[in-house]
Amino acid sequence: MASAAEQLASNLSFSTFSKAEELKKRIWFTLGALIVYRLGTYIKLPGINPDAYSRAFEQQSQGVLGLVDVFAGGAIERLAIFALGIMPYISASIIIQLMTSVVPTLEQLKKEGEQGRKVINQYTRYGTVILATLQAYGIAVGLESGDGIVTDPGWFFRLTAVVTLVGGTMFLMWLGEQITARGVGNGISLIIFAGIVAALPGAIFQLLEQGRQGVISTPTLILVLLVAIAILMLIVFVERAQRRLLIQYPKRQVGNQLFQGESSHLPLKLNTAGVIPAIFASSLLLLPLTAAGFSGSETMPAWLSYITGLLGRGQPLYLIMYGGLIAFFAFFYTAIVFNPKDTADNLKSHGGFIPGIRPGERTAEYIDYVLTRITVAGAIYLVFVCIIPEVFMSNVGISAFLGGTSMLIMVSVTMDTISQVQSHLLAHQYEGLVKKSKLRGGKSGRGGRRRR
Repeated sequence: MASAAEQLASNLSFSTFSKAEELKKRIWFTLGALIVYRLGTYIKLPGINPDAYSRAFEQQSQGVLGLVDVFAGGAIERLAIFALGIMPYISASIIIQLMTSVVPTLEQLKKEGEQGRKVINQYTRYGTVILATLQAYGIAVGLESGDGIVTDPGWFFRLTAVVTLVGGTMFLMWLGEQITARGVGNGISLIIFAGIVAALPGAIFQLLEQGRQGVISTPTLILVLLVAIAILMLIVFVERAQRRLLIQYPKRQVGNQLFQGESSHLPLKLNTAGVIPAIFASSLLLLPLTAAGFSGSETMPAWLSYITGLLGRGQPLYLIMYGGLIAFFAFFYTAIVFNPKDTADNLKSHGGFIPGIRPGERTAEYIDYVLTRITVAGAIYLVFVCIIPEVFMSNVGISAFLGGTSMLIMVSVTMDTISQVQSHLLAHQYEGLVKKSKLRGGKSGRGGRRRR
């Protein structure tokens, strides 16, 4: 038997959407905010020689800059005011999450509900300012060391660059929070999603142009497109996959009435860590390559040159370390965001239990056992999705915007946004049913009074 929510979901149609005025306002607000973000990625940082910077960026595009530029929507390539993107905020959020498991004060705040969440969010904002300031100053100093990139080097340029870049990041953070509150979907994720999607047509056109010019053979081009479609289908399948643990609630008596015990499910996602392991692993491995590029091949130490050669994109050692780091961060981040002991304590406090498992510590051990097993499968999936496009990127020369990390972000954000749209439509349909029932009740009541 289908539940009431499932029956309503099956009846959703375009007419339901056309009547949901609140949802349409939220969608228009989201689109407007994303347009503002995209316009900001074309406003260049003042005091820069565009030609000199383009040449320098071309040399570093295979390092960390190329990876971060994917998440910045091309703002780093154009050196726009949004060049830092939203990554300092994401980094600060991850650091705060890690600290909540170590610092007792933050752990206590996390358990205080909405008020504690507000305090943690404020700490995250402070951390964003600190990280963005350090990164912006590093960028300003790095630009000054380039050949003719900065037209007037000095402290005035550094100050203006730091203020502009930090201001851009804080504006994006505020814009993301506004999208989350007044729009549809997670604002921070949608900002990254918009940057990737905006560059996707250009990346596909570049791939097709390479095929037309003979740089890539036609069979290879067809193989790349088929692999991309297969990976997208795999991502959609796995991101929806869950391991549901049966939760049983005992019978309860309220007054003279005895209510039967209810049952529900505890959903455990196959990929609990999301896209974070791929981002962390890529950043760590590409740091030596970027450092080597900034130092220059003439002044590079022999040991750094040797490491750079071994860790070149597509090299066997790079792929092995990349896969190993993804697997490590998949387990590490899952342990941070999901605490089996807290889940078991919440179930016990509400009277819920897993059939055949004693509440409390045994339940926590069982949840941890199941979570570890499915995380193994999730880690293998992440490694496969990220390694296969990496092989094509290094051997065929496709754009980073067609990489596994980009596909993960696009699919995950799209599925999350669609689910939120469906939730708004269901809420609108529920409201319509409630209003109709009230109207019918009022009419029958008035009719009954007339008959009396």
